[in-house]
Amino acid sequence: MANKKIADMGLPKSIANLFAARNILTAKDALSLTEFELMELLDVGLAQVISAVAHISEITCPPFQTAHSLMEERHHNEHLAGHLPTQLKGLDEALCGGIPFGALTELVGPPGIGKTQFCLKLALLAALPINHGGLNGRVIYIDIESKFSSKRMIEIGAKSFPEIFRLEGMAKEMAGRILVLRPASLSEFTESLQQIQLSVLQNQVKLIIVDSIAGLVSGEHEREAPRQHSLGWHISFLKSLAEFSRIPVVVTNQVRSQSCGDAMYSFQVQNEHEIVKDPERLELHLVAALGIHWAHAVTTRLVLEASSG
Repeated sequence: MANKKIADMGLPKSIANLFAARNILTAKDALSLTEFELMELLDVGLAQVISAVAHISEITCPPFQTAHSLMEERHHNEHLAGHLPTQLKGLDEALCGGIPFGALTELVGPPGIGKTQFCLKLALLAALPINHGGLNGRVIYIDIESKFSSKRMIEIGAKSFPEIFRLEGMAKEMAGRILVLRPASLSEFTESLQQIQLSVLQNQVKLIIVDSIAGLVSGEHEREAPRQHSLGWHISFLKSLAEFSRIPVVVTNQVRSQSCGDAMYSFQVQNEHEIVKDPERLELHLVAALGIHWAHAVTTRLVLEASSG
Protein backbone atom coordinates (compact mmCIF):
# COMPACT_ATOMS: atom_id res chain seq x y z
CA MET A 1 0.00 0.00 0.00
CA ALA A 2 2.94 2.35 0.59
CA ASN A 3 3.63 2.32 -3.16
CA LYS A 4 0.06 3.22 -4.10
CA LYS A 5 0.08 6.17 -6.50
CA ILE A 6 -1.23 9.48 -5.22
CA ALA A 7 -2.82 10.13 -8.60
CA ASP A 8 -5.18 7.19 -7.97
CA MET A 9 -6.30 8.30 -4.51
CA GLY A 10 -9.05 10.73 -5.45
CA LEU A 11 -7.41 13.91 -4.17
CA PRO A 12 -8.62 17.24 -5.59
CA LYS A 13 -7.03 17.67 -9.00
CA SER A 14 -5.23 20.87 -8.01
CA ILE A 15 -3.48 19.18 -5.06
CA ALA A 16 -2.78 15.99 -7.01
CA ASN A 17 -1.11 18.02 -9.76
CA LEU A 18 1.11 19.76 -7.20
CA PHE A 19 2.28 16.41 -5.83
CA ALA A 20 3.05 15.18 -9.36
CA ALA A 21 4.90 18.38 -10.26
CA ARG A 22 7.18 17.95 -7.22
CA ASN A 23 7.78 14.28 -8.08
CA ILE A 24 5.92 13.11 -4.96
CA LEU A 25 4.23 10.19 -6.65
CA THR A 26 3.44 7.56 -4.01
CA ALA A 27 1.98 7.43 -0.52
CA LYS A 28 5.44 6.58 0.80
CA ASP A 29 6.88 9.72 -0.82
CA ALA A 30 4.26 11.92 0.80
CA LEU A 31 4.17 10.32 4.24
CA SER A 32 7.98 10.36 4.52
CA LEU A 33 7.88 14.17 4.66
CA THR A 34 6.73 16.37 7.53
CA GLU A 35 3.76 18.66 7.11
CA PHE A 36 6.02 21.70 7.06
CA GLU A 37 8.23 20.15 4.38
CA LEU A 38 5.14 19.51 2.28
CA MET A 39 3.95 23.09 2.81
CA GLU A 40 7.28 24.35 1.48
CA LEU A 41 7.44 21.94 -1.47
CA LEU A 42 3.82 22.34 -2.54
CA ASP A 43 3.56 26.04 -1.64
CA VAL A 44 0.16 25.59 0.01
CA GLY A 45 -1.29 26.26 3.46
CA LEU A 46 -1.15 23.98 6.48
CA ALA A 47 -4.86 23.17 6.33
CA GLN A 48 -4.56 21.85 2.76
CA VAL A 49 -1.52 19.76 3.68
CA ILE A 50 -3.22 18.28 6.74
CA SER A 51 -6.30 17.41 4.67
CA ALA A 52 -4.22 15.78 1.91
CA VAL A 53 -2.06 13.79 4.35
CA ALA A 54 -5.14 12.59 6.24
CA HIS A 55 -6.72 11.46 2.97
CA ILE A 56 -3.56 9.63 1.85
CA SER A 57 -3.15 8.00 5.26
CA GLU A 58 -6.75 6.80 5.34
CA ILE A 59 -6.45 5.12 1.95
CA THR A 60 -2.96 3.71 2.57
CA CYS A 61 -3.38 2.30 6.06
CA PRO A 62 -5.37 -0.93 6.45
CA PRO A 63 -8.70 -0.44 8.21
CA PHE A 64 -9.29 -1.50 11.78
CA GLN A 65 -11.06 -4.83 12.27
CA THR A 66 -13.02 -6.09 15.23
CA ALA A 67 -12.36 -9.46 16.82
CA HIS A 68 -15.76 -10.57 15.53
CA SER A 69 -14.96 -9.64 11.92
CA LEU A 70 -11.61 -11.47 12.15
CA MET A 71 -13.41 -14.55 13.46
CA GLU A 72 -15.90 -14.42 10.58
CA GLU A 73 -13.08 -13.98 8.06
CA ARG A 74 -11.24 -17.00 9.45
CA HIS A 75 -14.43 -19.09 9.37
CA HIS A 76 -14.97 -18.04 5.74
CA ASN A 77 -11.38 -18.96 4.78
CA GLU A 78 -11.67 -22.33 6.49
CA HIS A 79 -14.89 -22.97 4.59
CA LEU A 80 -13.08 -22.25 1.29
CA ALA A 81 -9.98 -24.22 2.26
CA GLY A 82 -9.37 -27.66 0.89
CA HIS A 83 -6.88 -30.49 1.23
CA LEU A 84 -4.60 -32.55 -0.96
CA PRO A 85 -5.39 -36.16 0.05
CA THR A 86 -2.28 -38.27 0.59
CA GLN A 87 -4.25 -41.50 -0.01
CA LEU A 88 -2.91 -42.75 3.32
CA LYS A 89 -6.12 -43.29 5.24
CA GLY A 90 -4.80 -42.80 8.76
CA LEU A 91 -2.82 -39.69 7.86
CA ASP A 92 -5.69 -38.12 5.91
CA GLU A 93 -8.00 -38.69 8.86
CA ALA A 94 -5.51 -37.10 11.25
CA LEU A 95 -5.14 -34.09 8.95
CA CYS A 96 -8.93 -33.80 8.42
CA GLY A 97 -8.63 -34.58 4.71
CA GLY A 98 -4.97 -34.35 3.76
CA ILE A 99 -2.25 -31.73 3.31
CA PRO A 100 -4.08 -28.42 3.95
CA PHE A 101 -4.35 -25.63 1.39
CA GLY A 102 -3.12 -22.20 2.37
CA ALA A 103 -0.68 -23.55 4.95
CA LEU A 104 2.93 -24.65 5.38
CA THR A 105 3.42 -28.34 6.17
CA GLU A 106 6.80 -29.66 7.31
CA LEU A 107 8.06 -33.24 7.01
CA VAL A 108 10.75 -34.11 9.56
CA GLY A 109 12.75 -37.31 9.71
CA PRO A 110 16.19 -38.89 9.51
CA PRO A 111 17.89 -39.68 6.18
CA GLY A 112 16.34 -42.61 4.34
CA ILE A 113 13.01 -42.44 6.17
CA GLY A 114 11.11 -41.59 2.96
CA LYS A 115 10.66 -37.81 2.98
CA THR A 116 11.63 -37.40 -0.68
CA GLN A 117 9.55 -40.43 -1.73
CA PHE A 118 6.55 -38.89 0.01
CA CYS A 119 7.17 -35.58 -1.77
CA LEU A 120 7.34 -37.33 -5.15
CA LYS A 121 3.99 -38.97 -4.39
CA LEU A 122 2.47 -35.62 -3.40
CA ALA A 123 3.78 -34.04 -6.60
CA LEU A 124 2.06 -36.72 -8.66
CA LEU A 125 -1.18 -36.33 -6.69
CA ALA A 126 -1.24 -32.60 -7.36
CA ALA A 127 -0.63 -33.17 -11.08
CA LEU A 128 -3.26 -35.91 -11.51
CA PRO A 129 -6.63 -35.07 -13.14
CA ILE A 130 -9.39 -34.12 -10.72
CA ASN A 131 -11.47 -37.17 -11.61
CA HIS A 132 -8.61 -39.35 -10.32
CA GLY A 133 -8.32 -37.52 -7.00
CA GLY A 134 -5.69 -34.99 -8.06
CA LEU A 135 -5.62 -31.21 -8.39
CA ASN A 136 -4.97 -31.13 -12.16
CA GLY A 137 -2.25 -28.52 -11.74
CA ARG A 138 1.44 -27.86 -11.94
CA VAL A 139 3.96 -28.39 -9.17
CA ILE A 140 7.06 -26.37 -8.32
CA TYR A 141 9.59 -28.78 -6.83
CA ILE A 142 12.62 -27.02 -5.30
CA ASP A 143 15.25 -29.75 -5.18
CA ILE A 144 17.93 -28.42 -2.83
CA GLU A 145 19.84 -31.66 -2.31
CA SER A 146 19.54 -33.05 -5.87
CA LYS A 147 17.45 -36.00 -4.71
CA PHE A 148 14.63 -35.57 -7.22
CA SER A 149 14.44 -38.54 -9.58
CA SER A 150 12.05 -38.45 -12.52
CA LYS A 151 12.59 -42.18 -13.01
CA ARG A 152 11.58 -42.93 -9.43
CA MET A 153 8.59 -40.62 -9.72
CA ILE A 154 7.32 -42.49 -12.79
CA GLU A 155 7.83 -45.80 -10.97
CA ILE A 156 5.76 -44.52 -8.05
CA GLY A 157 3.09 -43.32 -10.46
CA ALA A 158 2.93 -46.62 -12.35
CA LYS A 159 2.59 -48.56 -9.10
CA SER A 160 0.16 -46.21 -7.35
CA PHE A 161 -1.98 -45.20 -10.36
CA PRO A 162 -1.63 -48.01 -12.95
CA GLU A 163 -4.95 -47.17 -14.63
CA ILE A 164 -3.66 -43.69 -15.47
CA PHE A 165 -0.05 -44.42 -16.31
CA ARG A 166 -1.04 -47.22 -18.70
CA LEU A 167 -2.59 -44.58 -20.97
CA GLU A 168 -0.35 -43.57 -23.84
CA GLY A 169 1.54 -40.34 -23.18
CA MET A 170 0.12 -39.89 -19.67
CA ALA A 171 3.45 -40.47 -17.87
CA LYS A 172 5.07 -37.83 -20.05
CA GLU A 173 2.21 -35.41 -19.44
CA MET A 174 2.37 -35.88 -15.66
CA ALA A 175 6.14 -35.38 -15.62
CA GLY A 176 5.73 -32.26 -17.74
CA ARG A 177 3.55 -30.67 -15.06
CA ILE A 178 6.30 -30.79 -12.44
CA LEU A 179 8.73 -27.87 -12.62
CA VAL A 180 12.05 -28.60 -10.89
CA LEU A 181 14.35 -25.86 -9.56
CA ARG A 182 17.82 -26.55 -8.14
CA PRO A 183 19.19 -23.42 -6.45
CA ALA A 184 22.82 -23.93 -5.46
CA SER A 185 22.71 -21.55 -2.50
CA LEU A 186 20.43 -19.62 -0.20
CA SER A 187 21.06 -16.47 -2.24
CA GLU A 188 19.95 -18.21 -5.46
CA PHE A 189 16.82 -19.44 -3.70
CA THR A 190 16.12 -15.90 -2.49
CA GLU A 191 16.41 -14.56 -6.03
CA SER A 192 14.09 -17.24 -7.40
CA LEU A 193 11.22 -16.61 -4.96
CA GLN A 194 9.78 -13.69 -6.92
CA GLN A 195 9.80 -15.80 -10.09
CA ILE A 196 8.15 -18.61 -8.15
CA GLN A 197 5.39 -16.24 -7.06
CA LEU A 198 4.83 -15.20 -10.67
CA SER A 199 4.74 -18.84 -11.82
CA VAL A 200 2.11 -19.66 -9.20
CA LEU A 201 -0.15 -16.96 -10.62
CA GLN A 202 0.49 -17.68 -14.31
CA ASN A 203 0.92 -21.46 -14.54
CA GLN A 204 -1.87 -22.91 -12.41
CA VAL A 205 0.57 -24.14 -9.77
CA LYS A 206 -1.26 -26.20 -7.14
CA LEU A 207 1.64 -27.32 -4.91
CA ILE A 208 5.10 -26.09 -3.87
CA ILE A 209 7.68 -28.48 -2.41
CA VAL A 210 11.04 -27.53 -0.87
CA ASP A 211 13.31 -30.56 -0.29
CA SER A 212 15.01 -29.83 2.04
CA ILE A 213 14.78 -26.47 3.75
CA ALA A 214 17.76 -27.17 6.02
CA GLY A 215 19.87 -27.89 2.96
CA LEU A 216 19.58 -24.23 2.00
CA VAL A 217 21.67 -23.10 4.94
CA SER A 218 23.91 -26.07 5.66
CA GLY A 219 27.52 -25.07 5.27
CA GLU A 220 26.76 -21.35 5.06
CA HIS A 221 26.74 -20.80 8.84
CA GLU A 222 28.64 -22.58 11.55
CA ARG A 223 26.34 -21.76 14.45
CA GLU A 224 22.67 -22.65 14.80
CA ALA A 225 21.34 -19.19 15.72
CA PRO A 226 22.29 -17.51 12.40
CA ARG A 227 20.79 -20.49 10.55
CA GLN A 228 17.47 -20.01 12.29
CA HIS A 229 17.21 -16.31 11.56
CA SER A 230 18.60 -16.46 8.02
CA LEU A 231 15.41 -18.23 6.92
CA GLY A 232 13.00 -15.87 8.66
CA TRP A 233 12.15 -13.88 5.54
CA HIS A 234 11.88 -16.99 3.38
CA ILE A 235 9.45 -18.78 5.68
CA SER A 236 7.29 -15.65 5.88
CA PHE A 237 7.29 -15.39 2.08
CA LEU A 238 6.32 -19.04 1.61
CA LYS A 239 3.55 -18.83 4.21
CA SER A 240 2.16 -15.67 2.63
CA LEU A 241 2.30 -17.28 -0.82
CA ALA A 242 0.43 -20.32 0.49
CA GLU A 243 -2.25 -18.21 2.15
CA PHE A 244 -2.69 -15.82 -0.77
CA SER A 245 -2.78 -18.52 -3.45
CA ARG A 246 -4.69 -21.06 -1.29
CA ILE A 247 -2.26 -23.84 -2.20
CA PRO A 248 -0.33 -26.28 0.01
CA VAL A 249 3.38 -25.67 0.57
CA VAL A 250 5.38 -28.67 1.79
CA VAL A 251 8.95 -28.47 3.09
CA THR A 252 11.21 -31.23 4.36
CA ASN A 253 13.58 -30.77 7.26
CA GLN A 254 16.55 -32.70 8.52
CA VAL A 255 17.26 -33.89 12.05
CA ARG A 256 20.19 -33.35 14.38
CA SER A 257 21.44 -34.88 17.63
CA GLN A 258 19.79 -33.76 20.86
CA SER A 259 22.05 -31.64 23.09
CA CYS A 260 21.66 -30.76 26.76
CA GLY A 261 20.23 -27.27 26.48
CA ASP A 262 17.81 -27.91 23.62
CA ALA A 263 14.06 -27.68 24.03
CA MET A 264 12.35 -31.06 23.73
CA TYR A 265 8.98 -32.16 22.43
CA SER A 266 7.08 -35.19 23.64
CA PHE A 267 7.69 -37.06 20.39
CA GLN A 268 11.44 -36.46 20.56
CA VAL A 269 12.16 -38.29 23.83
CA GLN A 270 10.69 -41.20 25.69
CA ASN A 271 11.89 -40.29 29.17
CA GLU A 272 13.09 -36.76 29.78
CA HIS A 273 14.33 -37.57 33.31
CA GLU A 274 16.35 -40.48 31.98
CA ILE A 275 18.12 -38.17 29.55
CA VAL A 276 19.08 -35.72 32.29
CA LYS A 277 20.51 -38.54 34.41
CA ASP A 278 22.40 -40.14 31.53
CA PRO A 279 23.92 -37.41 29.29
CA GLU A 280 25.92 -40.00 27.34
CA ARG A 281 22.70 -41.20 25.74
CA LEU A 282 21.82 -37.78 24.33
CA GLU A 283 23.30 -38.71 20.97
CA LEU A 284 20.66 -41.41 20.59
CA HIS A 285 17.87 -38.81 20.35
CA LEU A 286 17.22 -36.78 17.23
CA VAL A 287 15.31 -33.53 16.94
CA ALA A 288 14.24 -31.38 14.02
CA ALA A 289 16.94 -29.09 12.65
CA LEU A 290 16.79 -25.27 12.57
CA GLY A 291 15.68 -24.85 16.17
CA ILE A 292 12.64 -23.65 18.06
CA HIS A 293 12.14 -20.42 16.08
CA TRP A 294 11.66 -22.40 12.89
CA ALA A 295 9.35 -24.87 14.65
CA HIS A 296 7.04 -22.01 15.63
CA ALA A 297 6.92 -20.76 12.04
CA VAL A 298 5.50 -23.88 10.38
CA THR A 299 1.75 -24.55 10.41
CA THR A 300 1.82 -28.36 10.61
CA ARG A 301 4.75 -30.63 11.46
CA LEU A 302 4.67 -34.28 10.44
CA VAL A 303 7.35 -36.41 12.09
CA LEU A 304 8.40 -39.53 10.16
CA GLU A 305 9.80 -42.31 12.36
CA ALA A 306 10.68 -45.92 11.71
CA SER A 307 9.21 -48.53 14.05
CA SER A 308 10.10 -52.17 14.43
CA GLY A 309 7.52 -54.90 14.13
